[in-house]
Amino acid sequence: MRIVSLLPSATEIVCSLGLEEQLVGVTHECDFPTAVRRLPKVTRLHSPADGTSAEIDRLVVERLSVGEALYTLDMALLESLQPDLIVTQSLCGVCAIAEREVQAAVCILPGRPRVVNLEPTSLDGVLASIRTVAAAAGVVDRADHVVADLRRRIDAVVSRVAAIRRRSRTILLEWIDPLFTCGHWSPELVRLAGAIEGLGQEGKPSRRARWEEIVLWQPETLVLACCGFDVERTLRDLPILTAQPGWAELPCVRDNRVYVVDGAAYFSRPGPRLVDGLEILADVLHPGTAPLGSPTTALRHVGNLTGASG
Repeated sequence: MRIVSLLPSATEIVCSLGLEEQLVGVTHECDFPTAVRRLPKVTRLHSPADGTSAEIDRLVVERLSVGEALYTLDMALLESLQPDLIVTQSLCGVCAIAEREVQAAVCILPGRPRVVNLEPTSLDGVLASIRTVAAAAGVVDRADHVVADLRRRIDAVVSRVAAIRRRSRTILLEWIDPLFTCGHWSPELVRLAGAIEGLGQEGKPSRRARWEEIVLWQPETLVLACCGFDVERTLRDLPILTAQPGWAELPCVRDNRVYVVDGAAYFSRPGPRLVDGLEILADVLHPGTAPLGSPTTALRHVGNLTGASG
């Protein structure tokens, strides 16, 4: 079977099922596992890769307001790859090819490949997506092993934080300029890791937030997991937060509990590495209680860098 993935999380799911050799095309953002970077890129980005967060947000708003996605398909390349299976999603208009563009492509491709559309909004939904892809690729048994291992790790975190009585007030932000709360699976990850997310709602999209909401919640822990950004890129936007009125008086700042994580790898993508994100959160919230499941480059403790700001 020849598989084309139209989003990074689908690429990670396909590879987790041992189907890496059957991938023939991926998006320009697919970078894990490392070997997929050599595959043909069937998408192109409309936004400037080096734009500021505010510029990226403005472009997203403009394109979505007219029903256009940020990415477009390379139809000539896609046709040459002759896929049997295309894995995509319509959950987030920012993160994927417009659904109508995918359907139009399928109509002209030889053999009319099967399209699998993934729309998980929760951790269970992600596990179900793994089974969906496995079924479409004819490897149902492999999903049993992958899902069982991920479930074991989830249960391990939950059991380790179960005895913690006081759950800290926490905020996980998905964007800094402008401010966006976390959404979909991320508030669930915070809850499972043993804290209370003050602004995000489980299963609901992220939303624009006002700085006053953060001040009112008085978070004891602040985690910055910017969508599509790694740690170093997120750190570039940190001064935007530290310049806000009342920053230095927030409990998370006073107590040096501000963290930057690799949002692109462990929080933005609804794939297997969300479980790594859960382990990261548990370690941040309760040091020593749960293992850090990812490299140290995925996390930066920045609380001690901001105490003089405000």
